[in-house]
Amino acid sequence: MTSSNTYDAIIIGGGHNGLVAGAYLARAGKKVVVLERRPIVGGAAVTEEIFPGYKFTEFSYVVSLLRPEIIRDLELPKHGLKILPLPSTFTPMENGDYLASWDDHDLTRRELYRHSPKDAEAYDEYARVMARAAKAIKPIINLIPPDPSSMSIRDLMGLLKVGQYAASLSEKELYMVAKLATQSSADLLEEWFETDALKGTKAASGIIGTYLGPRSPGTAYVLLHHYMGEIDGAFRAWGFAKNGSGGVSGAIFNATKALGVEVRVNSSVQQVKVKNGRAVGVILENGDELTSKVVMSAADPKRTFLQFVEQKHLPDDFVTSIQNFRARGSSGKVNIALSKLPNFTAMPYTGNGANSVLHRGAVSISPSIDYIERAYDDAKYGQISSALPRHDLPSMIDPDMAPPGHHVMSCFVQYAPYDLEGGWNDQRRNELGEAVIATIEQYAPNIRECIVGMQVISPKDIEAIAGITGGNIFHGELLLHQIFFLRPTRNGQTSAPRSKATTSAQAAHTPAAA
Repeated sequence: MTSSNTYDAIIIGGGHNGLVAGAYLARAGKKVVVLERRPIVGGAAVTEEIFPGYKFTEFSYVVSLLRPEIIRDLELPKHGLKILPLPSTFTPMENGDYLASWDDHDLTRRELYRHSPKDAEAYDEYARVMARAAKAIKPIINLIPPDPSSMSIRDLMGLLKVGQYAASLSEKELYMVAKLATQSSADLLEEWFETDALKGTKAASGIIGTYLGPRSPGTAYVLLHHYMGEIDGAFRAWGFAKNGSGGVSGAIFNATKALGVEVRVNSSVQQVKVKNGRAVGVILENGDELTSKVVMSAADPKRTFLQFVEQKHLPDDFVTSIQNFRARGSSGKVNIALSKLPNFTAMPYTGNGANSVLHRGAVSISPSIDYIERAYDDAKYGQISSALPRHDLPSMIDPDMAPPGHHVMSCFVQYAPYDLEGGWNDQRRNELGEAVIATIEQYAPNIRECIVGMQVISPKDIEAIAGITGGNIFHGELLLHQIFFLRPTRNGQTSAPRSKATTSAQAAHTPAAA
């Protein structure tokens, strides 16, 4: 496509959200440009060769919340998307035992029965309740949140749709959704189960990307949110993308280009141009000016409205609400290059481990709810916590990620506080990396002898590199008072009156890769 400076729509940010927005606008016949500040597209869903021969999904780690309708509409498999399902989750226990769940229901049930016949019986009903709640909420995620205080036709029609949908739910379903939206994950799980490792493993899904502990109200919704995972129609499925999360962004990029979208890298936006209360274009840091009818930002609300748009164009109460929007990062990432597989004492392997089932799934070090809550206690006071890593070995499923016989380990770390006491520097990153290795070492004693190289990423690094305020993986904390029509401000609107500056952060709570 021939480059020009006038467009129907300008999209700030070439992450997966921005690329998807660009693709849909192009499908509607619009002339679109996507502007990305980095030399590569993908935002936080990128794959990079950190050490020679070792490829890492640098920031994110798994894929599941990428909407199936997006995959269909953009024909992403044709453009290179391939998802490799995760077959298991393995939780090593402090007593030397383990708890595992499999993609085979009967195997999982037998495993639970080994620990608690009561939990095995409760598990199926729990799964049905959560599935019903997730399916009750999922349609709402696809709605444009209406402003309940507005009398506009669009918002009134939106409220009507929400009302019609609510009326279609049974009294039991409405009660269940209301309870899950406000309850803590600990309270929820303790109503159902007695096995500490089972409760801990489930509770870990309730604090992903949040600055909350499992006993904090609202974390049951975060748990439910992650229950909505879906791959190719398989509900609650999670997996790796072939070639890492960069494979997801790459497929979306290919689809976007095929639809005629212009994508510019190394194009950092300095300012959104506003005229007569309407966004009319952008000014790049290199001085270039682009004009358009619509400016859409795939950046987070704080970066969009406190950095790109001059505050004189926005109402004071709107600016205040954006300033108060909570976007504290609580997650870090440790990427480790391995010369061989770590050997877990709870389920040891012999030989080269090629047939080790546990290494093909997720390993969650979350032996109990109290274990997670103690880690949160450290983080909420600005300290590096007793590390709570959830790690995967993508090279066991996608051997192209590492040299032959070698592996990559992707450790998603909760908690790594953005506002670390004393600030983040190389020494503190090393402390976080050491905490992760020491934690894994308790269950896989040979981990240190396997390490070839290690990269530690703090929330500050996520902010600096990926451009996400606070390093928050959801572009804002996933809290009850910051979702649906309350995201990111009280009326759910992401632009000031009469302004066409909008943000796709409204949809950022359903990322392609968490």
